[in-house]
Amino acid sequence: MRLSVVIPAYNERATVSEMLARVARAPLPDGVELEMVVVDDGSKDGTRDLLRELERAGTPPFRLIEHAVNQGKGAAIRTGFLAATGDILLVQDADLEYDPTDYPRLLAPILGGEADVVYGSRFLGGPAHRVLFFWHSVGNRLLTTFSNMLTDINLSDMETCYKVFRREVLDPSVLKSARFGIEPELTARFAKSGARIYEVPISYRGRTYAEGKKIGWKDGFSAIWAIIRYNLLS
Repeated sequence: MRLSVVIPAYNERATVSEMLARVARAPLPDGVELEMVVVDDGSKDGTRDLLRELERAGTPPFRLIEHAVNQGKGAAIRTGFLAATGDILLVQDADLEYDPTDYPRLLAPILGGEADVVYGSRFLGGPAHRVLFFWHSVGNRLLTTFSNMLTDINLSDMETCYKVFRREVLDPSVLKSARFGIEPELTARFAKSGARIYEVPISYRGRTYAEGKKIGWKDGFSAIWAIIRYNLLS
């Protein structure tokens, strides 16, 4: 059984090396081998040069794919999914907000034959959480509620990075979202497929805008449109 961890990266020079090391030492269940696919999405801060050096060094081993220009997180995820060869696919941001030590918890429902898709929820309790933006949490819950109304599933955290799924659940070539609309698009497609969807609690160490956080209020409006588009118009 192979787990493909797809890591979109845009201007993450300060964190990407440490994140790759954390993914490489993640405690995977017996019989699960790791594949890392990193997609540099047109970085301009030296991330690409650093990734090239790390790939040549082979420690840890990963496959690097480069976008010539920035296309957005959704486009990078689609590229990574198409390149991945694993039986199970997992999205991992290149910052340090999400902790790969949660992988066993995320994989357990799939490996146990109970789930086709697993979401890692920041709102189900779980281990340590950094306390940050109140209005971000409100926005996340509102978007999740709106998504749930149209998908008729009861997620607690639709916008989470951690989405893990069996390869046969989704054909990555159908994905259309270029930016952060990828989260509601994936959710809509999983729901329409009839996949068995589970949630598990995860830890979360959010970062501030000064530390490199990129998502903003405009992305919230884009997410609303994506929820409508992928649930009602396609």
